[in-house]
Amino acid sequence: MRTGQISVQSENIFPIIKKFLYTDQEIFIRELVSNAVDASKKIQTLSRIGEYADEVGDLKVEISIDEKKKTITISDYGVGMTDEEVEKYITQLAFSGATEFVNEWKDKDPDQMIGHFGLGFYSAFMVAKQVTLVSKSYKKDTEPVKWECDGSTSYSIDKGKRKKRGTDVILHLTDEDAETYLSKWKIRELLRKYCRFLPIKIEFDGETINDTEPLWTKKPSDLNQEDYKKFFEELYPSQDAPLFHIHINTDYPFSLTGVLYFPKVLQALDNRKDRVQLYSNQVFVTEDVKDVLPEYLVLLQGVVDSPDIPLNVSRSALQSDTNVKKITAHISKKVSDKLTEIFKNDREDYQNKWEYLDLIVKYGMLSDEKFAERMKEYCLVTTTEGGFHTIEEWIEHCKINQTDKNGNTVILYTTDATAQYMSVKSVKDAGYEVIVLNGALDVHFAGFAEGKFEKVSFKCVDSDPVNKLIEKEESIESVLDKEQQESLETLVKSLLNEMAFDVKLESLPPQQEFLSIHKNEWERRMEEYAKMGQSMPFGDLMGKKKSIIVNTNNILAGNILTKEADIQKEQLQHYIDLALLEKNLLQGADLERFITKAKSYIQD
Repeated sequence: MRTGQISVQSENIFPIIKKFLYTDQEIFIRELVSNAVDASKKIQTLSRIGEYADEVGDLKVEISIDEKKKTITISDYGVGMTDEEVEKYITQLAFSGATEFVNEWKDKDPDQMIGHFGLGFYSAFMVAKQVTLVSKSYKKDTEPVKWECDGSTSYSIDKGKRKKRGTDVILHLTDEDAETYLSKWKIRELLRKYCRFLPIKIEFDGETINDTEPLWTKKPSDLNQEDYKKFFEELYPSQDAPLFHIHINTDYPFSLTGVLYFPKVLQALDNRKDRVQLYSNQVFVTEDVKDVLPEYLVLLQGVVDSPDIPLNVSRSALQSDTNVKKITAHISKKVSDKLTEIFKNDREDYQNKWEYLDLIVKYGMLSDEKFAERMKEYCLVTTTEGGFHTIEEWIEHCKINQTDKNGNTVILYTTDATAQYMSVKSVKDAGYEVIVLNGALDVHFAGFAEGKFEKVSFKCVDSDPVNKLIEKEESIESVLDKEQQESLETLVKSLLNEMAFDVKLESLPPQQEFLSIHKNEWERRMEEYAKMGQSMPFGDLMGKKKSIIVNTNNILAGNILTKEADIQKEQLQHYIDLALLEKNLLQGADLERFITKAKSYIQD
């Protein structure tokens, strides 16, 4: 046996590993099993090219735990290592330049450290107080070798006892980590998380953990719909079947494979579980793929696998990486191509799926100019009658009857057809048509469409009286003189007390409501932006007053002014209450007063 000292002039590397990688401690299992898989694949390659003539045998990686000895062992039957190779690859390679490593990485994001400076193997020391490596090379006439290190700068190399080709890595766990990682349930969970699709068989406790040929590694031409369905069920048990899938298989100018599923997404934008899983050569990396997938596609599910994504760099570097940008753009195009294909091949099927596609498509159009350009012909709007139209079709349709005096095409919409029933009915009675915009991003989408299409504006059906929504050239004179209007305004304001309303007198067609409540379209949008946590360009408009519009041409306006003062107030209060009730704004004592009065009318 011989011993040696690792020359580290600064802090020891092992405390650095434990301190800065502790939050992601479980990653040790991924790194060590991946190393074992790599060793197994190397012997396959050597056999294939004729540099290894013996039988390769049943290649597998075995994981075992010993509760008494407090050890975890990862064993493979790969290429193994000679004494010289252990010295080179385990000791010298890992510790050459250790001082520079410590100085460069000790104050940085721990997620950047894995994969640098031989840390794949040395991640073992995140949980182990001592690591023993026993290896026998595939090369003839070589002796097995045993390497041990207790996490200090000392190590020993001696003759090993392994008889078969391959390597054992034995982790002697710390007391604290033994409690966590000597559980069969815990190890099985970690292996299923990180190793379930590795290309070499992984065995633990008599069970094969992984699928060595997952669906995304196969040719689409060799698969059918049932294969994709089963794979989804394997990834996401007990979830509703997805709408459809996209199989990605690209090898130039970058390597990218994967299968993306469109789930039945409605309004959930945040805190989604079961996201797209990111793999590198079938090794699980993360479900946090927001820097690889376009943001609007993190709502999808499935798998993306690419060895060309630099996983061991900072987020800022990842976001600026040329390959990552190309991969992101490629995935976005594949999605838009698939949506276009469905629309063109079966528009009815596309329309039937639209309630689930709506959020993703609009999110994409708001986020990505190129995606917006590709999808503008396939983005749908739905009418209150249940009809479907592309946004371009609907704008052209509305130009016929919903163009105002300034030449603007006005798209009328409802955010809640039930709550805004009276306003929707009034708009339809006037001969106009209404679409439904009730999604989480629809207020943003309305603004986006106004900027995308020339002379187009969106207005909610209850933002103004009907004839003010789409203003025409003609104007209407009030039947009340100035003195009567002032009297009516004073009376309405006196009954509102401290309620937050602006009172506006308008000379509207006599058949329109006497009193109605409206919220300005601009203020409505600003409030929606604030609800989404976004800053507003012109200050805080939250809490601004709604408007009570008094139609001076409605017959009730003149009639009320002819009544005695007490009757005036009683009748006017009743119409104010009705307007408030329609907007669900009549509450508390005011609602009780209204109901009590209504009951008295019935009893009388």
